[in-house]
Amino acid sequence: MDLKVKRLGEYYGAELTAPLTTYNEAVNWINGLIPFGIRPGLSRMEIMMEQLGEPQRRLKFIHVAGTNGKGSTCAFLTKTLLQAGYSVGTFTSPYITKFTNRFQYNGEDIPEETLLDLANRLKPIVENIAQTDQGSPTMFEVSTALAILYYAKVCVPDIVVWETGLGGRLDVTNIVTPVVSVITNVGLDHTDILGDTLSLIATEKAGIIKAGVPVVSCAVQPEVVNIIKSAADRNHSTLYLAGEQFKYEGIGVKDSIQSFHFTGPFRSMDLAIGMKGEHQMANAAGAMMVLEVLRQYMAYVMDDEDILKGFRDTTWAGRLEQIGNHPRIVLDGAHNPEGAQTLAKSLPQYYKYRSLNLMMGMLANKHHESYLKHILPLVDTLILTEPDFRKKMDANNLLEIVEQLKPIYAKPTLEIIVESDWRLALEKLKLRTEEEDLGVVSGTLYLIADVRGSLLNQSDSEKGW
Repeated sequence: MDLKVKRLGEYYGAELTAPLTTYNEAVNWINGLIPFGIRPGLSRMEIMMEQLGEPQRRLKFIHVAGTNGKGSTCAFLTKTLLQAGYSVGTFTSPYITKFTNRFQYNGEDIPEETLLDLANRLKPIVENIAQTDQGSPTMFEVSTALAILYYAKVCVPDIVVWETGLGGRLDVTNIVTPVVSVITNVGLDHTDILGDTLSLIATEKAGIIKAGVPVVSCAVQPEVVNIIKSAADRNHSTLYLAGEQFKYEGIGVKDSIQSFHFTGPFRSMDLAIGMKGEHQMANAAGAMMVLEVLRQYMAYVMDDEDILKGFRDTTWAGRLEQIGNHPRIVLDGAHNPEGAQTLAKSLPQYYKYRSLNLMMGMLANKHHESYLKHILPLVDTLILTEPDFRKKMDANNLLEIVEQLKPIYAKPTLEIIVESDWRLALEKLKLRTEEEDLGVVSGTLYLIADVRGSLLNQSDSEKGW
């Protein structure tokens, strides 16, 4: 055994098995932990952090939770902070193209050799924990630990934009104490884990609020707002709530750039964003409020020109993203009722088309009736397919739901095609989308990742949670 590897095992108090030798081996090892599932709780994460010397305590985090809009909010924050001259780590999930996407520093993926090295640091610790009553750390727990190691030991950014995986209170990202917490919004998603009411889900999201740490939220439902306010009060945390402490008002859309007026407790400002959809104004306004907190209370220096450019230049893959003009195909990872409602409102606002052809694929652990009620009224041709993922929903089961809703919500002329192979489904979408039509691919991000990689001819495309 290599002396360096042997010493590593001795340092972490672990009996080291054969080290990982390539990037692919490292990714396969981490993904091999997927069968351990989603196990809410911080106990295994706390053990890993303790054995690594609590590296998370050396970093400043912006912790972002919410049902929809987390990724876009993280993108606005990352781009604008980078534009202002700060070094930024960004941890997000799921990834669209490659496993390394989830660990970014200054907008660049973690190098494959660095990921390999950090995986080898974690492997003996993970294997030792697996032998205890705690059981093996999960894929997401190991990925989160790897992110913390990367930011604390390798690149040490000025700040880390830190996206919650699922929920908040028991999510493993909650191991950190941030400088600002963000709750973008709350909707019905992951009800099998977080609860089947907005109040239960809001309680989980509000679990990221820490004592004395300011929190920004764009939540609007009264029951959700009350829970967030109560959590902020209990933790003596200053709450900046959209509609109360800060506001935003749309100005207009020109050449696919939408402008809005932001009014906060410290100043007002007009902002323009290139990301499509009214919901992106809410995400941008929340991000702007976070930046204002950093600027006002934590001595972050950001010129107005950098703020304006950062917001305008922000992009996020798979969110109302048009790829190609012949045919026009738009990708959007709407996979829950709120996402479908936003998509249905945004499509006619930003695109002119004769017929709308929608290809969709979902996971089996979701409730899709509400999603379909929002989107069906717009659709002329519906292509039902399946993501290449173990938890996929059978396309014929999805068809059963569509057939039940069709008499009430769909156009009388709606044509439905079932093609379980997403590659063949994509070819059918292309063939049916003529010059004046619009093709849309929506549903789980696992499907979006595959389709995007295919459309862009990305040979190294991966995907995962």
